[in-house]
Amino acid sequence: MAGRADELLALPAVEQRRLIGRRALSPVELLQACIARIEAVNPAVNAICATDFERALAAATAAEAAVMRGDALPLLHGLPLGVKDLLDTRGLLTTCGNVAMRGHIPDADHGLVARLRAAGAIVACKTNTPDLGAGANTRNLVWGATGNPFDPRLNAGGSSGGSAVALATGMLPLATGSDTGGSLRIPAAWCGVVGLRTSPGLVANRARALGWSGLPVLGPMARQVADAAFMLAACIGLDRQDPLSHAADPASVWPLPEVDVSRLRVGFSEDFGFAAVEPGIRRTLRARVAAIAPHVAVVEPVAIDMRDADFAFDVARAEAFLAGFADVDPASLGPNVRANLELARGISLADRARAQVVQTRIARDFARALQGFDLIVAPVLPMSPFPWTELYAEVVDGQRMANYYRWLALCYGVTLSTHPALSLPCGRDEAGMPFGLQLIGRLRGDAELLANAHALEQLLAADPATARAVPDLAPLCAPRPELKAIVTHPPVFEGLPVRGGFAAPV
Repeated sequence: MAGRADELLALPAVEQRRLIGRRALSPVELLQACIARIEAVNPAVNAICATDFERALAAATAAEAAVMRGDALPLLHGLPLGVKDLLDTRGLLTTCGNVAMRGHIPDADHGLVARLRAAGAIVACKTNTPDLGAGANTRNLVWGATGNPFDPRLNAGGSSGGSAVALATGMLPLATGSDTGGSLRIPAAWCGVVGLRTSPGLVANRARALGWSGLPVLGPMARQVADAAFMLAACIGLDRQDPLSHAADPASVWPLPEVDVSRLRVGFSEDFGFAAVEPGIRRTLRARVAAIAPHVAVVEPVAIDMRDADFAFDVARAEAFLAGFADVDPASLGPNVRANLELARGISLADRARAQVVQTRIARDFARALQGFDLIVAPVLPMSPFPWTELYAEVVDGQRMANYYRWLALCYGVTLSTHPALSLPCGRDEAGMPFGLQLIGRLRGDAELLANAHALEQLLAADPATARAVPDLAPLCAPRPELKAIVTHPPVFEGLPVRGGFAAPV
């Protein structure tokens, strides 16, 4: 039976859904396999926080009955789903990794969660995130730290780290993520999965305090590009409570059209002219570009004017945090959130105007560059994963970082452009850890970006050096007797309880 379960969990979500529709796979069997994998692997990585297995099994049973009756089945019918712990889930603990919310049980679903349930997905659990989603290291005082599936001592990235780890280890076929400065792309890159930062408004989010801000977006996470597109088709649609939301046809993103790789025009940059990047990552990026070059029409370096991008992102991010958390008790906030609020209180109207001028210039420069290219490729991250006990990277390529997110410039520079961007798993870096290739597409060109990414994914999968890296689950499933002590008496590292289990908050 274990062999059958492993085979099921290794299948793409699209194939799992096809088998469910053909009555060759029971939604109950699939969910039970996910639960067994969570129970076996999660103690080593701590990706899953609150679970909803009882209600999920009831939903899976109802989904199976619908299949057997021959009912018309929605797109994601019977597929287990992990929801990032920043999104409200009706009747299921939603803490946002924040101590003040450790007992919060919403009475309604976030709009995206409601859409995914309506599309047939079964919410199995919540996935871990940093305190209020601030930072690229998934650790908090409620649930503790999430470890990288390739080495649990290392950072899994964030803020959608729990989702990325759950996908990489086969605990779930689909998961939600969100992205302001890279929170979908970063953990996807470091865990070897796909994360799509969507164009603002494509996936509605009425929970944004600043309804007109294009910085924070929601998007799908999966192991393969096709699965991400499949999930995205169930996420999109108009929500009149979100002023950026717009109507979109699911058929525009799924099924994916075929792309002739030989016709693709690819621009590339190692650093966008402003980001600190370690030499090893630069070499890995060059190797990936060299692997793509013989198969496409054009591969050329691209120049983007990123002057003052750091300043523009500082202002825009601080403004968003001030809007969301200015009235919250500072004692309940983590250091990353407090740092944003402190920055916001020193920002003037002139700063805000200048930041918007800079952002507009960057958006237009990306748009001009993408007139000559079908997509632009760059690294997602400037370095290989470091220990999660280090809150953030203080130094990159010998340069001291100005704050906790400056090392993420490769991602937040693209965020400022508002163009869609995807992290594509692309082999390993020189340290043997997963390497994510950041693909940037045209504004509102999410469907085109997904199709191009799928074509490159198929090309790169043919070579073991560039195919998606997969973690070895055996060490993660090994008995860990020391974890009993960790769960019962959580030790403290710099004030952070280290979680070894997942049944309840610390």
